[in-house]
Amino acid sequence: MMHNWQSLPLSRRAGISLLSLIILAAILGPLLMPDAISQNLDQVLLAPSWQQWLGTDHLGRSMLARLLHALQLSFGLALVSVISAALIGISLGLLAAWRGGLVEAALTSIADAVMTLPVLLVVLLFAAFAQGEFWSLYLGLSFALWVEYFRVSRASIKTTLLSGPVESARMLGFGNGYIVRKHLLPELAPMIATLMLFGISSAILALAALGFVGVGLRPPTPELGVMMIELFPYYQEAPWLIAAPVITLALIMLSLALLSGKKEAI
Repeated sequence: MMHNWQSLPLSRRAGISLLSLIILAAILGPLLMPDAISQNLDQVLLAPSWQQWLGTDHLGRSMLARLLHALQLSFGLALVSVISAALIGISLGLLAAWRGGLVEAALTSIADAVMTLPVLLVVLLFAAFAQGEFWSLYLGLSFALWVEYFRVSRASIKTTLLSGPVESARMLGFGNGYIVRKHLLPELAPMIATLMLFGISSAILALAALGFVGVGLRPPTPELGVMMIELFPYYQEAPWLIAAPVITLALIMLSLALLSGKKEAI
């Protein structure tokens, strides 16, 4: 296992380490600091100290507690949305490649239509039906992200189905389930893993952007975009406050870019 770790590129090892720390903070942080909402108007805009590592915001709430809760929320919602999008996209891609003909043409047309819309616009359209609700953001992100999984899985599966090993498996009498498990899924796995990393980063950015423009989750929900817009008026007297969610978002994007191996994305 150590040998496998050492064989990884330095950028990927750095990405794994940084992302592991962020996820650990997202999981354990809210358990150690469960209160991210209670206000204390006697301790507003406190500078970082041993008692308050990141200071307090304009309502006297712990910035560290709110940041940890925001990490958990952003990662949790992004991960659930990406997994849902991947399941839908791969299933439809498998159906299109396997059946071909009219089924493939119809699904491809739908995917092309959805792909013409930017991710942020799709999520915004869903958020408009129930502004500030988790389920609307989840549906919007899932609907916006499934297309990439469909396109990649459809192209890969069509090529794999025509390959020699699959033809041999069919001649030997192996069923469709065996072909999917032993040939199609192993071929798809590396590409899907990379897509999911970029999908998570896109989802987190979309959530932060919607929160920043006031159409995402509502205060006092601790979310990175919501925190940015809440703290923006105090950037002159307490610049460390607005810096905390901005730096956190940048570190998340950096870790995912390093982990994906796309150095040019940094």
